[in-house]
Amino acid sequence: MSCIRRNNHSITSEFILLGLPINPELNGMYSALFLAMYLTTVLGNLLIILLIRLDSHLHTPMYFFLSHLAFTDISFSSVTAPKMLMNMLTHSQSISYMGCISQVYFFLFFADLDSFLLTSMAYDRYVAICHPLHYTTIMSQSLCVLLLIVSWVLSFASAILHTLLLAHLSFSGGNTLPHFFCDLSALLKLSSSDTTINKLVIFTVGVVIITVPLICILVSYGYIGATILRTPSTKGIYKALSTCGSHLSVVSLYYGAIIGLYSFPSPNNSNNKDVIVAVMYTMVTPMLNPFIYSLRNRDIKGALRNILGRKASSQ
Repeated sequence: MSCIRRNNHSITSEFILLGLPINPELNGMYSALFLAMYLTTVLGNLLIILLIRLDSHLHTPMYFFLSHLAFTDISFSSVTAPKMLMNMLTHSQSISYMGCISQVYFFLFFADLDSFLLTSMAYDRYVAICHPLHYTTIMSQSLCVLLLIVSWVLSFASAILHTLLLAHLSFSGGNTLPHFFCDLSALLKLSSSDTTINKLVIFTVGVVIITVPLICILVSYGYIGATILRTPSTKGIYKALSTCGSHLSVVSLYYGAIIGLYSFPSPNNSNNKDVIVAVMYTMVTPMLNPFIYSLRNRDIKGALRNILGRKASSQ
């Protein structure tokens, strides 16, 4: 294992990623599968962004946040998928120290940003259903931009804090990660330094970044449910389901994977479950989001028909 010296202690110059717990003989098949998933994620989310940009009917707060969520999903998946695919295709398992630290930063940044954007979208749905007469006043363009800026700033602060603390740790004891990317928790287990502060910050920041947004989402939908029950009608229920169903599905996928990973940790001698769940929220969820929003959203399907119709008529 090659090491370099910095700040009077040694750190490894590279890490070895063991990758996915799959049979090496099936490496080619899984490489093709994950490449298809990644391309679907990129193209699907780019289509969502393009439709929202081109169709003026989609220039609303809900689709403003959805376009940024689509961009975040592309970025989030791109942090891990290309490196994983390259390692699988070239049979190389190494990643440089700086590459690993950078991957941790961008992974945390886009994961946190995803959480805040889902919260902003839940608040938008709450205002639309619970205060429809004041919707345009409350969900002004300035508020949407402010929510977006706050999401970016908090995500940046969280990611840079974790990354700076990680950069001060020593990894002189080993450099093999039982994962397909540089996962923060796996790196802390590997470190030969005292990680008490890192774990304390993970818990504290996790409450702010994950738990508080989830509570806000649940409260928003609690009010939405109460509003629907006060005026029960088939039309009202259908409208609420059509506007909230897609968002609830994405929230369930995103937080379900995180809760499954961190609420039920694997034993110290088994990391397979952690790796599989990580595949769920780094590749599967970003890939499914465009399908969820396009299949369950009449506005998106209408925008797609309009764009295709215009293209056909121009030929």
